[in-house]
Amino acid sequence: MIFSLEALRAAHGDSLILHFGDPAKPQFIVIDGGPSGVYKDAFRPRLDALAERWAVDGKLPIEVLLISHLDDDHIRGVLDLTNKLIESKNVAAPPFDVRTLWHNAFDDLVGKGAAELASTLAEAPGRIAAAEGEAPPWNGESDAVVASVGQGRKLRVNAEGLGWEPNAQFGGKLIVAGGGGVEQVQIGPLTLTVVAPLREELLKLQAEWDSELQRHKLAKDAKEAAKVAAYVDDSVYNLSSIVLLAELGGKRMLLTGDARGDLVLRGLERAGLLSADEPLVVDVLKLPHHGSDRNVEDGFFERIHATHYVVSGDGKHDNPSPATFTMIERARPDGGYTVHLTYKEFRGKINAELGPLIAAHEGEPGDGEPTYAARPQDSLSVIVDLLDDVTY
Repeated sequence: MIFSLEALRAAHGDSLILHFGDPAKPQFIVIDGGPSGVYKDAFRPRLDALAERWAVDGKLPIEVLLISHLDDDHIRGVLDLTNKLIESKNVAAPPFDVRTLWHNAFDDLVGKGAAELASTLAEAPGRIAAAEGEAPPWNGESDAVVASVGQGRKLRVNAEGLGWEPNAQFGGKLIVAGGGGVEQVQIGPLTLTVVAPLREELLKLQAEWDSELQRHKLAKDAKEAAKVAAYVDDSVYNLSSIVLLAELGGKRMLLTGDARGDLVLRGLERAGLLSADEPLVVDVLKLPHHGSDRNVEDGFFERIHATHYVVSGDGKHDNPSPATFTMIERARPDGGYTVHLTYKEFRGKINAELGPLIAAHEGEPGDGEPTYAARPQDSLSVIVDLLDDVTY
């Protein structure tokens, strides 16, 4: 039986493939496609290689194509893929059989006002500059949300044109946790539990969003535009990531997207997977937000222990953060775990810290020490095998 997580070289983004099932007929879940450039560099080449080996009647079966959340560094590669498939649709049949697209678009998350928000935020910097006002106090997330409104809509249109059913196992509605018990989906031998986003958080978000739009009257002036942008940074983005617990053959993976650590913990508690007394032990933890220390605190790693930590990031925005690895080491003083990285050398100042750390801890994990395993430079990805090895 196969149960493996593959993390592609996806620059500062995420692009994952979950392999599972019969080694003679493996099944695939594709999660995110990375930012601009990743489609040509790694995402499409790896999908084509899988299709060449495992296509059925000329198409690679993909059980789920999942967009974990709104950000461009997760959705862009998938949007590039669908654009190319649409372009060539009348020339050749698509080489991929995507059974369902899992995606919570921005319109779905906040309900009313998505288009108005995009227009408001896109115009805000120019409006502020024209008024000789101060720079808006947002951190760049709002710009990505503006882009993602259009990207999400375009992806939905492309998916419809390709015959991909959106959120099929959820009746075409939002993918959320809570509100009537544990939300689980069975795909062959694989069990997926939706940990986040939480239903009550999204309902609260939608109500707050309607209130924000009314109170700021769609942000007619620069000052109010900045307030709306700050609200997006603090609320919409942090609540949107789809978090899944994948289980097969007694092994478990926790796939976190860019979710905030406290919301992951709350979702695990709500699902009855995390107690106040004992940490949750998983075999693989995909670190939230590319290993950023802004999404997690020490308590996150104290309450979730993993044999394998997987982090996708090339140093942009100082991710993965050396401080995150320090938190893991404090929570796991006995060592015996491995950190898998999609890069061995990083952009910017963090390379001076992470390079020696990786070099000093290569090899097999031992007592009191972690192991750091970076993707080989000529490889498209790093793969963590929990059962049979992926050899294709």
